[in-house]
Amino acid sequence: MRIVVTEFISLDGVSQAPGGPEEDTDGGFAHGGWSHPYFDPEVLGGAFDAGMAGAEALLFGRRTWQSMAGAWPERAGDPFADRLNSLPKYVVSGTLGEADLTWHNSRLIPAGEALARIRELRAAEGGDLAMMGSPTLVRTLLAEDLVDELQLIVMPVLLGGGKSVFPTDGAKRPFELVSTTTAKTGAQVCVYRPAAREA
Repeated sequence: MRIVVTEFISLDGVSQAPGGPEEDTDGGFAHGGWSHPYFDPEVLGGAFDAGMAGAEALLFGRRTWQSMAGAWPERAGDPFADRLNSLPKYVVSGTLGEADLTWHNSRLIPAGEALARIRELRAAEGGDLAMMGSPTLVRTLLAEDLVDELQLIVMPVLLGGGKSVFPTDGAKRPFELVSTTTAKTGAQVCVYRPAAREA
């Protein structure tokens, strides 16, 4: 399976709490919901629809899973929601138990086993293992070279600080730009895949 990550991201690399004010206030982050003014249903919605079409399972960190599990089950009848609700969902957590996984088709990956289990999933036959949000988990997977495609939805705004998906370990990781699409709101959907590293 390919691990495909889709992230809303600001011009200064922040991916924290794009969806709402209470989504993630860690560090005093006060701009929750910052992506809304730039969301273009045609271009950005189309990118998410295409991503869901290729997905055979979803991978989440705990906080993103909890946010999604609180929002999507009640939206049955919408094709995107129905697809999201029906897919297998893997959630990495050191605090949740199996009994907490109330969202249909959710499966727990204990935090201590995360990299080994994700490597197993990636090595299995199948389509895409899609990720949204989950900046801490995405940062770990990027650092471990386990991301096969990075779809960055770049919003024309500076947020002045906040969580990022990018590792800060000093390693150089080249990517190649596969495609870019500009929305009328100024947002850009940029698709990257890992490029060959220099010797």
